[in-house]
Amino acid sequence: MSGGTVAGPDGKPRCPWAVSAEDYLAYHDDEWGRPVHGDEALFERLCLEAFQSGLSWITILRRREGFRSAFADFKIASVAEFTDADRDRLLADEGIIRNRAKIDATMANARVLVEWRAGELDELIWSHAPKTEGRPAPASIADVPAVTDESTALAKALKKKGLRFIGPTTAYALMQACGLVDDHLADCTSRGAATAL
Repeated sequence: MSGGTVAGPDGKPRCPWAVSAEDYLAYHDDEWGRPVHGDEALFERLCLEAFQSGLSWITILRRREGFRSAFADFKIASVAEFTDADRDRLLADEGIIRNRAKIDATMANARVLVEWRAGELDELIWSHAPKTEGRPAPASIADVPAVTDESTALAKALKKKGLRFIGPTTAYALMQACGLVDDHLADCTSRGAATAL
């Protein structure tokens, strides 16, 4: 495979990963690369990207409702109040990824974020959106980076503010998922869809 676009079920060209599993198609077409704003929406994405570390995104996508149920819909104030009993509950919850370090990081991050002013997480993340003018659209998967200067800076900024389990690769995945960058391939039917919103 060249790594270029692949025809989806409707015949339209898409990023190759989008047609590799049915669950990916709607995520690719309706969510990935479209702007996400709001502290709690971004907290959810930040947590899910951290849980995805070392795993396939499909594993997280298929458990997303389980994560939302387990983590109080990612309401920062609610997760910040989680206790050791909640950790034990989460470690026994088959609807999520039961990784103690990732669960602890999610709880700790909520405790940090609950002290921030409204809109501060959104502002910090979006302040690291790269300038896209003159940036060529990727022609193939090989042209899509895993880490950028901006994602490295974002990871450092989040860590400096006390957040855990966020490195440059996770930060870049967050940037892709939340529309800070448009990494849909040049010929993909979803390329530029975010800017049309």
